[in-house]
Amino acid sequence: MAAQPEPEIVLYDLACTKHVSFSPVVWRIRLILNYKNIPYKTIFLEFPDIEPTLKNLGLIPGEASKYTVPAIQHVPTNTYIMDSLPIAQFLESTYPDPLVPLTSDLGREIETKARGVLGKAIYSSVMPREIHILSPRSQGYFRRTREASLGHRLEDLLNGDREERVWDSVSEAMGAIGELIRTHKADGPFVLGAQPSYTDFFIAGSLQSIRVIDEGVFQRMIKYPGYGEIYGACLPYLERKD
Repeated sequence: MAAQPEPEIVLYDLACTKHVSFSPVVWRIRLILNYKNIPYKTIFLEFPDIEPTLKNLGLIPGEASKYTVPAIQHVPTNTYIMDSLPIAQFLESTYPDPLVPLTSDLGREIETKARGVLGKAIYSSVMPREIHILSPRSQGYFRRTREASLGHRLEDLLNGDREERVWDSVSEAMGAIGELIRTHKADGPFVLGAQPSYTDFFIAGSLQSIRVIDEGVFQRMIKYPGYGEIYGACLPYLERKD
């Protein structure tokens, strides 16, 4: 067996009991690493360990004043970076081939609209199920922090027809975003046509996160036009999950 290349990137990711990557924001970076074939290794962190670990590495949080994954170490220069967009910009400038366009008018429109619409669906369907793939330590942290902002138990999001009402309210917008995703369908399987962009990895990473958490919600998502097509086109770059 050929020796594996020494990692040039250390990727700090969020741990779960399935021992694979599931954070949508980390997946955006993992997809770039996989697509560009950059040698890397993963360090998975439990929720309570993210802040002390990243603080110990000397990272300083941005405007949100929060320590979050993804974070990376670029081993050749011993550079540490946190947050998906600054990391993507660094990777694109340091490893420009193959190109991953980080922004476009169409991409910005899709991402902005998807954050609002997908946010509602993920809030109602994914967040209350996410706790089931976390370790007991992370479950306690997750429940405490999420329920403090919710003002009620996570499980209440799934009570009665509450979840269905949310999906009904976003269904039309989900379809409209799907049609935007398919704007350049005649030119190739990705948002901009033949080659993937950061927007494709934004979509595929979100879908992969949902799939790890709950297959049923994932299947519900890909029934809308466009989403499943992007996911399928990105499958080669979704193979490495750890």
